[in-house]
Parts: sequence; C-alpha cells; structure tokens
Amino acid sequence: MTVSTTIQEQFTDRIPDEELLNCMRCGFCLPACPTYVETQDEVHSPRGRIALMKAVRDGLITEYEEVEHSLNVCLGCRACEPACPAGVNYGSMLEEARAIFQEQKKKSFKEKATRKVVFDQLFPNQKRMKQATGLLSFYQRSGLQKVTRKIGFMRLFPKHLAEMEKALPKVPKGIKRESNYFPVNKTNEKTVAFFTGCLMDTMFFETNQSTIKLLQLAGCNVHIPQTQNCCGALHGHSGELEGARQLAKKNIEAFEECEADYIITNAGGCGAFLHDYDHLLRDEPEWKERAEVFASKITDFTSILVDMKFHEQNTLQLTEEIATYQDSCHLRNVMGVKDAPRKLIKSISNVTYQELPRADQCCGSAGIYNIVQPEMSNQILDHKMEDVKGTKAHTIVTTNPGCLLQMKLGIQKEGLQDTIRAVHLADYLIEALQEK
Repeated sequence: MTVSTTIQEQFTDRIPDEELLNCMRCGFCLPACPTYVETQDEVHSPRGRIALMKAVRDGLITEYEEVEHSLNVCLGCRACEPACPAGVNYGSMLEEARAIFQEQKKKSFKEKATRKVVFDQLFPNQKRMKQATGLLSFYQRSGLQKVTRKIGFMRLFPKHLAEMEKALPKVPKGIKRESNYFPVNKTNEKTVAFFTGCLMDTMFFETNQSTIKLLQLAGCNVHIPQTQNCCGALHGHSGELEGARQLAKKNIEAFEECEADYIITNAGGCGAFLHDYDHLLRDEPEWKERAEVFASKITDFTSILVDMKFHEQNTLQLTEEIATYQDSCHLRNVMGVKDAPRKLIKSISNVTYQELPRADQCCGSAGIYNIVQPEMSNQILDHKMEDVKGTKAHTIVTTNPGCLLQMKLGIQKEGLQDTIRAVHLADYLIEALQEK
C-alpha cells in the first residue's frame, strides 16, 4: 500500500523531529532488544525502527508494509530505553506510530468488529469482563473443558491458542469483594489507593486479594475506588490512543476522589502505563497537571512493602526450594523497579534464590503479543525456558499477569508441570506468610 500524504503529515505533526534525531545510532540498544537478538536484523531493532519512522516522516518510503510489520513485531518491552545513553523516548514514538497506521489503514469488517468488541465493549467495562471470566470459570468447572480436550475440539484452533488454553489459570467462582476499604490499626500507617485492573480483578482476583492483605500487614489503609476502570495499556499498545486517553481520564477522576499517599499496582504492564499518563495527556492543558499528580503517586506493591519493612516485620517461610524471578519488562524498564521483588523473595526462609540469566529480557508475552505474533513469541519463550531450566528452580516468580501466563505456557510446552510452577509474587508471599 502506498504511503499517503496524510500519513506523512501525521508523522510530521505527531512524532517530534527532535525525538527522532535524538537517536545517535550508537547500537547500545541492540543487545537489549529481544527481536534484534532473535533475528540479527536491523529492521527489527530500535534504531532500525526509528530510522523507518524518520524515513516515513521525510517521505523517503513509499510502501509502508515493512514499516508497519516492523512496528508490530516490536514487543514494546522498552528495554532499549534504559540502555540508551541519549535518553530516546522510544516507547512513546512506537505507540504514536502504531496509532497513525491504525487510524489511516483500511480495515476489514472482521477486524473492525473485533477491535470494537475488545477495545470499546469488553476491556473498558468491568461488568462485561466479569461476565466473560464467569463463562471461562463455568467452562473450567463444569467439565466442558475436559470434554473439549478429550474429543480434540481444540485442534480446530491454531496451535498456539490451543497451548494457551491449557496454561490458563483456574478462574475463581463468584468474584465478589466484601468491602472497598481495608483499614489497619498501626502507627506510622500509610493511606493507599489500590488499582485493581481488569484482568487482575477477574482472572487473577485472588492475587489482588493477596496484595490487599500484604498491604494491610505492611501498615497501609487500603482504598479501592469503585469507578476505576481498565488502565488503557492494551489500547495504547494497539494503536487505540484515543481510547486509552478516555480511560486515563476516568481513572484520574476516580483516584482524585480518594486522598491517598500512593496509588498501588501489582501488574507491571498496568503500572507502567499508569505511570505514563502524564505523557499520554501532555497535549491537553486541562488534564496535564492532574495527570502529573496521578502519575507521581504510582507505586508498585513490592516497593512499598520493602519501604515499610514488611519482610522484617513478618515471618516468611516455605519448605526448602529454589526460586527464580522473571522481571516484568515494564516494571523494570519504565518504573525502574528491580531490587524490591528480589529482596522480598530472598527474605523467605528455606528459599534459595537463583538469579535467572537474562531475566531483564522479555519473556515474549507483551500483552497480546503472544496471540498476534506467536512465532516470534514462542521463539523468545523457548530461549527463556532454556535459561529457567539452567537455574534448576522449582518456582518461577513474576509480577505481571502476562508474564505469569507466559511462564505457565513455557512450563506446559516443556512438559515440566511436575517439577516447576509459576506464581505471582503476591501469592508467593501469602503462601510463605506464617500467621502469628
């Protein structure tokens, strides 16, 4: 398809020239980029993608299929950003470029319908999310899952979707929270607001409950704003920036009603997107300052647990095992949280912590990347599992739902279900907590 003047103009208007020119082509990003490591192809490197964006902006490219493909193959893990000596804001350029192509390209009826259902009707509506996960819970508990597997029904679907179906966690039945405020009676307590998320408060509801309990034990009064909604990360990463902005505004309003010291997250991908609301709304004067205040309060649950010395005030113990940790890309690369999760794992008695080689490199999940780019995702996951096996770990700990599902998928593919498990750190800490 030929690049239209409109697309070129959009790149000129929406992607600052100084951002594109900040890239010095030094190559420090190359070993940090999972897709470049896998392909050794500059087209699939951060500096290569920036060069393609600049070429579109300058009118030097007349066919944009390769550009769009390169942008879509990018995991959006943003490992290139901490590696970049020039401080290039690659993530924001990536999302803007994807949005431009999404807005300008002609979509089939099927694609339009799918995007409308996912981005307009499902994720922004927590009631529908609960209904959808309720159906999944029924599928798992009614025996229907066993029947479909036995008759080979899943073979009608692409292989990667059939594999993912096996790795899905058991969805809790009858999701309901008794209260939206959880106080504590401690000195030096903090007041926090908890961002529950869409997937986290449905498919991973028990992990959210674990997080609330941990925050209380650390000395936090926990508020849960009832009008909060999806963080918008899926929208932002998929070229639906306007939808992401609308969700951001609703969340800002919801959390402004609760005067909290911090806004706590327990999903790295959500936390990073919330953390970037100030950038997302930078061009809207009436929202810019409010977004900056909101973003300044975003804190990962591991950081506040460590700051409030939860691991020193509580006895944590498990039966003897080896544990390793897979970083959430966005938690590490955007929010800068690296040490806190490791410190908490190491505080558990009888657990030997073994650092995972290349733990800072993406596992291949990246939101819905493992669905839309299964070949590259599986290639990255295969190498990740080689590293996991090298640690001889019994437990892989993560701090993001996508990473958790991807690790479960890797365990499933390798046939290691009897020797290795994957668990969210909040659940791992609750498991280790020795009640007084």
